[in-house]
Amino acid sequence: MVSFKLESWAALAPGLESREAWLSWLQNPQPIDRPLGKVSLRQFPLMLRRRFSTLGKCAMGAVLPLLNEGEKIPSIFASRHGDTALTLSLLESMGRDEPMSPTGFSLAVHNAVSGLFSIARQDLHEVTSIAANEGLVVQTLLEAVGQLQDAERVLCVVYDVPLPDLYSRYSESEPFPYAIAMIISRSEGEPFNLGPCDALAKPIAELPNDLNTESLRFLRLLVGDSTVADTELNGVIWRIARA
Repeated sequence: MVSFKLESWAALAPGLESREAWLSWLQNPQPIDRPLGKVSLRQFPLMLRRRFSTLGKCAMGAVLPLLNEGEKIPSIFASRHGDTALTLSLLESMGRDEPMSPTGFSLAVHNAVSGLFSIARQDLHEVTSIAANEGLVVQTLLEAVGQLQDAERVLCVVYDVPLPDLYSRYSESEPFPYAIAMIISRSEGEPFNLGPCDALAKPIAELPNDLNTESLRFLRLLVGDSTVADTELNGVIWRIARA
């Protein structure tokens, strides 16, 4: 078992920005079919703002409220699929024998959002980009705990957008864009434990099947609507719980 402290967190989805809004929605989830609202990127240069897609804007909408202007911090950006809509558009262009857009290619790589973030903030700290089809939150937190051996604080961002229809039959994804940003600390914040356990905990109330994802179960823990967040990964049940 490993331990860490959660100094602060924020989460963003269409119509959901505050802890209270998330708590209310998680207790009575309704379909979210609206697009992501406007995310202010005023602190970024105009040329860089234009490069943020919905995926990047969602991530920044959760990250920026946690950081002071000019604050430098190591970061971990974790997305299961990345910007698959952009990747698919590039593949379709190749299928039509059209030249690939260099800008589109540079923004389709998995570390594009973290790269734009570090450039915009002129932050030379290390940046880690994670892609995990399962256990995205668990693997992000394990990476953060490892980085706390050398850093006092680490920024973690877990974010994704829905898969295009072509891919949705092959893999799960949240049905709306979302981002969870956290500052994990050695010494400041609320203590949490993460480690393997023997059996899945029975939730107070089940989320609907299409919303019973690791990220949303973790958000239930953050807002206080659940006591643990369990994830089965490679035959092992991992549990995140307040210490």
